[in-house]
Amino acid sequence: MRKRLQTFLKEYPHAWTVLYFVVYISWFVYLEQRARLPYHVIHFPLDDYIPFCEYFVIPYFLWFVYIAAVYFWLFFKDKQNFYRYITFLYIGMTLFLIVSTFYPNGHLLRPAGFTRDNLFIRMVCFLYWADTSTNILPSIHVFNSIAAHMAILHLPDFRYKKWTVRCSRVIYVSIILSTMFLKQHSCVDVILGIALGACMNQFVYESGFLVKAHDLVGKLVSDHRDLPAAFPRKIHGPAKDAEI
Repeated sequence: MRKRLQTFLKEYPHAWTVLYFVVYISWFVYLEQRARLPYHVIHFPLDDYIPFCEYFVIPYFLWFVYIAAVYFWLFFKDKQNFYRYITFLYIGMTLFLIVSTFYPNGHLLRPAGFTRDNLFIRMVCFLYWADTSTNILPSIHVFNSIAAHMAILHLPDFRYKKWTVRCSRVIYVSIILSTMFLKQHSCVDVILGIALGACMNQFVYESGFLVKAHDLVGKLVSDHRDLPAAFPRKIHGPAKDAEI
């Protein structure tokens, strides 16, 4: 067992990044325990015109499969794009946790009761029990769905396969809509989630910042393998012959 683990870590040295979820889940559980404390109500008039529809519980739960499928595909198939994907996810998810920590928020738009009973209603009841309508601003469901779709668009194996891109687009759009039609999020949460997703897409994929930073650090490390005392000043100072 130990040898298998060592072999796995040698083949996939980026496995250490999974440890982030230990931090995230612990932090999230802590925030959920504060759900009964006073919080700022998030509401927008448009929310009152969006009807409740229990069938959207399907794409809402599909989010877990969607995010995980892209995560593990990149983990095993494309390490470079995996790092881009988790940079997108981890920065956004951490930012949302920080916002919820210092600005406790939630909303009161959930239905008080249901006049019908079916499988989808029971799934919604389970969702309401498992995930309170607090810590909603911005929406992680929205943000992470955008992250997964952007990762697919930038994958050489998928970006030119029209049906793959179209299916991904349908999934991530339906997930975004589900957050509002299930009354799990206000449209304010959704708008901010989309805005932050667009900013992160620019940072991770469009600006080339991560590639330039990687190349710069790689060049400095290769030039100073013994890490002399001047190494920190070298990082913070102008890089010799670096293309920035």
